[in-house]
This record gives sequence, structure tokens and C-alpha cells, in this order.
Amino acid sequence: MQTKKKKTKKAEQIQVNAPVKKRKFLNLRMPKSSDHFLHAAMIILMLFGIIMVGSASMGVAGGNNRFLVITIVKQVVYAVAGYTAMTFLANRFQLKKLKSSTTFLVILGTIASLLLCLLFAETNGARAWIRIPLGVTEVTLQPSEFAKIIAILVVALYLGDNVHNYSKRFDLIKRPLFIDGVILFIVWILQSDFGSMAVIFVIICVCFLVPNHPQLRGYQRVLTILFYGVVLLGFYILSPSGEHLIMKMTFLKTYQIKRFVSAINPFMDQYGTGYQLISGLISFATGGWFGKGLGNSVRKYTNFPAASTDYILAIVVEELGFVGFIGLLTVYGVIIFVLLRYAMKMRSEKGRIILVGTAMYFLVHIFFNIGGVTGLIPLTGVPLLMVSAGGSSTMSIMACVGISQAVIASYKRGEIR
Repeated sequence: MQTKKKKTKKAEQIQVNAPVKKRKFLNLRMPKSSDHFLHAAMIILMLFGIIMVGSASMGVAGGNNRFLVITIVKQVVYAVAGYTAMTFLANRFQLKKLKSSTTFLVILGTIASLLLCLLFAETNGARAWIRIPLGVTEVTLQPSEFAKIIAILVVALYLGDNVHNYSKRFDLIKRPLFIDGVILFIVWILQSDFGSMAVIFVIICVCFLVPNHPQLRGYQRVLTILFYGVVLLGFYILSPSGEHLIMKMTFLKTYQIKRFVSAINPFMDQYGTGYQLISGLISFATGGWFGKGLGNSVRKYTNFPAASTDYILAIVVEELGFVGFIGLLTVYGVIIFVLLRYAMKMRSEKGRIILVGTAMYFLVHIFFNIGGVTGLIPLTGVPLLMVSAGGSSTMSIMACVGISQAVIASYKRGEIR
């Protein structure tokens, strides 16, 4: 008996004196309890995006191999930075520290947006890019992309799992309404970025519908009615009889009005505002089922604006056909399905808001980009996530997925229900 007691005491001493394993600050491995299908789909999109940006940039390069190599290297760097952010947040983000994380991001985003408005000039009618010259090239960052993450976290922080009863119903929503309202004001008015504002607004509205607080139901009904009203108004505006209404919208700029008119009938100005849309539709028509083969697009060698950014989907369909298009949609579908499946499983409203917000982040971008390229809606300048060239959208959505993976991992470990 004494020998057994001595052994147990020694074992306890060894456990006490054993060195505590510290978590690595920068761990590039996803948590074991994260969702592997979501991770695999993100890697597929990341690699596919690098390939397609390289292919679509051939036309802009015009035989300038140096420019082409720089473009591909930049996209690789953006992808690596995004992947690092995704794995870092998947390992480090915690719902119990949501308040401090959100507060820090709100302050940082506000400072970045104000500096953007004061120091950098307009590009294509919008003051939305921070330009950093780096010798042979230039790096651009778009703060409004990261504002989408902040908007989701703000709703999750103030409305998720909120069990307080307020004497006035407005007290429940005044903080998230104010912060998200400031975000929308900065993006739309100060930065003149209507496309990003529209995306953020839709994401916020959907996130507001997730919490099940009794005092929130009236506002949720109003949002639902507003959504249907906007959809009906959109159908009317994009009809031939809605053109006169567009002309009366004085708050829209001239180029925005032209985009509405081009979406209704691009052949009204086929060599001007309608040229880009017509070129995209030609790419869709000539791609067929199986496309012309990777790298064999013809339209990218013509005067095709934004072939590697807003209109990269046209190059994808021309080279890989509708089979490639359906394959791309399938990968997006897997990501959205996984996020919504876990959102339906868990009871934590904070976690559900983050997962639903991330799913809507993907869905709204897909709808706006495909709708703009095919002429179903006016072009908003919204990129095709993970595929269009650009660092901000790639890093932002990968960071958002990293936060979602952290939520999923916490749920699978039983830390949240």
C-alpha cells in the first residue's frame, strides 16, 4: 500500500512539474476540430484564383513578361497573407474575447478610413483604395473589404445571446445601429463606394434577422418588408419603364446612372458604357460547354476592361466553359452549405450570426458579381471572391472564414452549444 501511495505522489509531482506547452503565436495548421471540407474548398478557390488571375492578366501584359510575373507574384503574396490570417484566427479567435476584438477593429477601421479620405485621391469615382508604392509595383488596400468583418462582429457582439429586457426597445439596437450606420456612411458617402456599401448593408440586414430576442421581432419584420420592397423596386428600375425613374435619382453619380442604363440595354451605347458588358456576354457565348482551354481566351487580348478583376468570370467561362462555371459554383456552394449547416446546429447566437454573416458575405458577392457580368443587375464593382485579382477581398474573406472556423472548432469541442 505504501509503495502505491509513493507512486501516485511521484506521478502527481511529475504532472505538476511538467512544462506547460505554450500555444504557438503563428500556427499555420488549422485546428483539428475545424471543418476539413471548408478548409479544402478555400484552398481550391485560392489556387484556382491564382491560376485564373495569371491567365486573365496575359491580355493586359501584352507580351510584357515582367508585368505578368509581378501580377502573379502579388496574387500569391495576397493568398499566402490571407491563408496566414485564416489559420491564425482559426487558432486564436475566441467568442469570450469578442468585445475587445471588435472594439479594436472598429477603432482601427475608423482611423484607416479617415486617413484614406484625407490622404488618397479618387480612382474611378471612388476614394476607396490605400496605395503603397513598392519599387517596381504598387500594393493597394481597400478598407471597405475589412469593414464587412467588423459589421458582422458588431451585430454578434451586441445582439447575440442578449437576454436583457430593455425599458425602451430602441436601447437594444442603438449601439449596433450606430456603429454599423457609421460604417455605411464612411463607405458610401466619404469613400463613394456604392458597391461595397450595398454588400455591407445586405449582410447587416441578414445578421439582424438571426437573434431571437423578443424585443427585436418588430425590427425584424420591418427589415423583411424593406427587403421585399427593395427587390420589387429593383425589378421595376431594371425594366424599360423604370429608366425615367433612374434619371430622377439625383443622389447617384453620372457613371452610376450609366451602369443602370447599360444593364437595361447595353446596345444603347455599345462602344461606350455598354462595351464591357457586351464583351463579357460574347465571352460567355463563345465558351460553350467546355471552353477554349485554359489560357486560350481571345477576349482578354482585346480592349476588355477589368478582365482580371470584376469581369474575370467572363474569362473563366470562355476558357473553361459552363462546366468550369458549374464547378466553381459547386465549390462556393460547399462553403456556404457548411457554414449554414453549423449555424443551424448551434444554439449560440453569437456563433450563428458570425457563420450566417460569413455565408452571406460569399452569397452576396457571388450574386452581385455574376449579376453584373451577365447584365441582370448594374455592375457594382464587387469582385468574385478568391478568384478576382486583388489583395483586400482575398485577405478579408479568408480572415472571416478563419473566424468562422474558430467558432466551428469551439462548437465541436463542446466549448459553445
